[in-house]
This record gives sequence, structure tokens and C-alpha cells, in this order.
Amino acid sequence: MKRELNERQQLVLQWVGQGCPDGVWEGTAHKLSCQALQSRGLVKVSRRQGQWSVALTKAGQQYLDHRSPPLDQPRSGDTVSAPRAGTQSPDVAEGKKSSVQAAAPVPSSGTSPVPRKKAKTVTEQLLEELAEAGGRIVKREANGRETEKWPIRVAAARRSGKIPATKELHAGWCRDGYEIRLVDTPAWRLAVLSPVPVPARLPTPHPVVRALQAHPQPIALTKAVQGRAFRLIHALLTATQKLGYASAFGTAESAPAPHRRRGGSLHFTITAQGQRCDFLILQEQDRADHIPTKKELSEAEKHSWVRIPRYDYSPTERLRICISGGSRHRADEWADTAARPLERQLPEIVQEVGLRGEAAERKRLVDLEATREKRHRWEAAMEQAKSDYAEAVRVQRLEAQEKAWRRSADLAEYIDALRLHTKNLPAGTERDGAEAWIAWASGHVRRLNPLNGALRLPDIPEPRPDDLQPFLHGWNPYGPGF
Repeated sequence: MKRELNERQQLVLQWVGQGCPDGVWEGTAHKLSCQALQSRGLVKVSRRQGQWSVALTKAGQQYLDHRSPPLDQPRSGDTVSAPRAGTQSPDVAEGKKSSVQAAAPVPSSGTSPVPRKKAKTVTEQLLEELAEAGGRIVKREANGRETEKWPIRVAAARRSGKIPATKELHAGWCRDGYEIRLVDTPAWRLAVLSPVPVPARLPTPHPVVRALQAHPQPIALTKAVQGRAFRLIHALLTATQKLGYASAFGTAESAPAPHRRRGGSLHFTITAQGQRCDFLILQEQDRADHIPTKKELSEAEKHSWVRIPRYDYSPTERLRICISGGSRHRADEWADTAARPLERQLPEIVQEVGLRGEAAERKRLVDLEATREKRHRWEAAMEQAKSDYAEAVRVQRLEAQEKAWRRSADLAEYIDALRLHTKNLPAGTERDGAEAWIAWASGHVRRLNPLNGALRLPDIPEPRPDDLQPFLHGWNPYGPGF
């Protein structure tokens, strides 16, 4: 089966046909195209003594001469020329076809050998493959163990520092295998953040900070870190207040157990564009293996319900700020580290609050537009249902008239038979009764026959919700939200 070359592959094939001149391609992405051309039998790629070279085959020369689609299966032994990358191909006599094999360079006496080219790392190969594929590839090797290595390789690529600052490497499992994408870095991640000043003292603390200070057990922190925690909170609230965000005091109850502290009660909130973010200030704990005491061992031997703790926790001077609510962008938690104390991370927290507010506002506008569109479609469905209901009433009235007309015609025929029968009756009570019955029946037939009345469009009664339900095709007659 024949397949057409894409534009890039055609350009690379022409470059090989011209002798691989220097200065045409940047990087090594064109070598991947050469691999694809080799699989189609158009070129032959080789590595000898560390030197990469590519040669044009007869099929490749035929493609360049006639622009005919290449065959899928390569043919061995049909090399036309094999110039090294960056060298000119040998001249070919006009009107004759020749096949010249590229010879490996032989160093002359007294010269140093050609240095071996350093092999590409897995990260370099991955980035080149992503560039060739347009930023997205899916790894699905026949060997499952080989596919399982890609999450580790992607993590190594992220740590390598070779990914451009304006790009991000995303990866994850999908239905077809392990998907790897190289996407543009969001503008908010590249933004230069203004520092948030943290005061050395709090002569006039923020109202929320005053409320926290007045609490019997201020945010469950030891006195060694309370002062710094209040100054961090004051700086954070002051910076967000300048941006127009609202703040409020939380519950500030005592801290939960160390293994459940992230689920503790909030200390304060910051609301940006309608999105409330709950904040929790935690004191980091150092964990050490618990050495049971004699009393604990004795109690555990006496009572089966006694549980000896596995670890001991001791408070440190490190703090952690946890945030919940809204759509996560940078992170949900920020903690003191040796390289970056929380004072340097406050700008990111301020930005995170703003990003969550912007995301909530975008979602609100999208939901509002979706609600409007849904109501518009419901109103259109209601109008159509009322029209369909009116048409159904007219059809029902017409069918009732047709049924009454046929019924009156049958009864009129029966009345004619009654008249003939009455003529044969002798004068007297029986005949008088039959004539009276015929007179009433004739009047009933006249009233029953719709042709004896005024013919016009029937009046359509105001439909009830249940009357419209059969014509709404799944919509609720009481509103779009039901």
C-alpha cells in the first residue's frame, strides 16, 4: 500500500538528495524524519565509528525525479549515495546513474581520531519525538514492562532542566496507553510576583488577627511560633485586602490529632470574586518511634483494648499554610523549608487566592450562560408544546365531528325505516306513540349532525401543565430547573 509523505518528510528527502548541506536544520529533529523515510525505503541511515550518515536509495531518487509515492517496504542494496551530515555528495556524471557508497573517514598520520559523538539521553530523545509529533505522543509498547517505565522517564525529564521555561510536560494513562504532552506554560505561572512584606512587629494587627489573638488557645500553636504565625497571617490578609478580597474570622478551635490535622476547623477565610478559600495554619510535627514505657507494657498485658502508640510527635518551629475551596492551581499547601521559608512563599499564596477567584468567576459566567441557554430552550419547547397542543385539540374536535356525522347518518337511515314501519300500523295508540318517538329521534339526529351547526375553528382552552407534558419531549412544564 502506498502512502504520501508529509511536507516535512518531503523537505528532508530533498535535503538528502542535495547532499545534506550544512545550516539547513537546527537540532536533531530531522533525523527522526530520516528514520521514517528509511522505513519506507527512500533513504538508508547508518552509524559508523560514531558518525551519523544518511544515503538516498534508488526509490528515494525515483521519488524525487517523478514525485511518485514511495513503497512501504524498503529494498536492500539499492543505495544511491551516502553523504555524511554536513558534507556535499559526490558529483554524478550527466546522463548516467551511479551508486556511491560513503566511506568512513580515515584519519591521516599524525592527526587525532574523530571523537565519538555522545549518545542522546532518554530526555533528549523524548523531547525530539514530541517536537516531531506536534507535542503529543502515546506510548504503547508490546512489552508492558517497557510502557511502565515511561512515568519514571517523564519524572526524570521534568527534573533534567532541559524542558523550556515556556513549556510543561504533562503525562498520564489513557485508553490507548501512556499519553505524554508538551504544552505551553500558563501565563500565570510565568508572571513575576510582587513580594509581600511581613512586619517585624504588629502594633495594629488586622481585625482577623486580633480575633485569633483573643482566642483562648490561639490556633493551637505553641508560643514559640505564635508571633510569627500572626505576622504571616497579617501580611497575607493585608496583601489580599489591597486587591479587594474580603476576609473573615473562622472557628480557630483546638488542633486535631496530628494524623487528622488537615481536616481541622478553619482559622480564617479569604473570599475573592465570590470564591471562599478556607485557611488553616499548622505547626509542623517531628515524628519519632515511640518507646513503650513499663507502665504501657504492663497495661497492654492486662487489658486487650490498650493500644501502645507507634510514634511520638513533637512540635517544631516550622509552619504550614493549608488552603481549601475552589479550583487548585499552584498547590493546596505551603510549608517552611530550609531554602524557602513561608515569608518568600506568600506571593504565591496571594496569587493562588486570586486564581481561584478568577476560576470561580469564569465558572459562574459559564453556568449563568448555560442557565440562560437552558431557559431559552425550555421557553421554545413550551411555545412549541402549546402549538402542538392546540393542533391536537383541533384534530380531536375534527375526529369527533366526523364520528358524530357518521353516527347521525346511520341514525337518519334507521329513522327512515321507522317511518315506513309506522305507515303500516293501524291508527290508534300504537301509531301515535311511534310517531312521537320518530319526531324526537329526528330532532336528536339534527342536533347530532355537525353539518347543521356553524362550522369554524374551535376555541382552544388554556392548557394545564399536565396537558403540555406529552408535547415537551422530556422537558418539565413547571420550569427548566425541575
